[in-house]
Amino acid sequence: MKEKTNYFEVNRATWNKKVAIHSQSEMYDLAAFKKGKTSLMSYELNALGNVKGKSLLHLQCHFGQDTLSWSRMGAKCVGVDLSDEGVKLAKQLNAELQLNAQFVCCNVLDTSSHISETFDIVFTSYGTIGWLPDLKPWAKMIAERLNVGGTFYIVEFHPIAWMFDYIDGKSEMKYHYSQDEVIYDEYEGTYANQDSKMVSKEYGWNHGLSEVINSLIEAGLQIDYLNEYDESPYDVFPDLVKTDSGMYKMKDQKFPMIFELKATKI
Repeated sequence: MKEKTNYFEVNRATWNKKVAIHSQSEMYDLAAFKKGKTSLMSYELNALGNVKGKSLLHLQCHFGQDTLSWSRMGAKCVGVDLSDEGVKLAKQLNAELQLNAQFVCCNVLDTSSHISETFDIVFTSYGTIGWLPDLKPWAKMIAERLNVGGTFYIVEFHPIAWMFDYIDGKSEMKYHYSQDEVIYDEYEGTYANQDSKMVSKEYGWNHGLSEVINSLIEAGLQIDYLNEYDESPYDVFPDLVKTDSGMYKMKDQKFPMIFELKATKI
């Protein structure tokens, strides 16, 4: 486990650097967010509906925009993230916007060691599970933190998208669909500001849909649905085209770009 801890520490250092860049980026548009614009996308809004009065745990929340967006909608929220700087900014935004969300800095796999309460909803989205070497402890933690009858919802980039290396605006199939071996990537810039001179050093893992589904079932959750979509709400892959709906698609779409899954603790 010592080796995996080192992976997490490298990732933490990278995400700490990203916070300053992302909070100034057009993608995150913090000025509009502070004025009341939600950071949530149509998928999660449609899936979770009216959250007023519900308790919600947001896993891997970055600097808390989605957590605070759910809080604005009336949910009692707790956000968790690995990044000290992310949690620090999230707490500042929470105070500035006079909301009542709470934030905890920890490895998402250790959430149950830091949070004992259970929730009506556990939520995670867009670029989260690829940072985890094994989804079984992740799913076990989700089941531990859910109330009986509670909802788990994930919307995430499709595992096929992570089979490719995206370099200089080109994509090359390089990795296995469900790869146990760690993938190390080092590059300049971030998805929210590709012109940044920051060097990202990242360790990640690829997880196929069967691994996602089976880990949740094994943890005691009942799968309500799995949907796949040929579009992304974020312009984070090369040569995407914006559609009339405001989503992004590839010029020659051959595979889904995102999936969503909803499950219930039984």
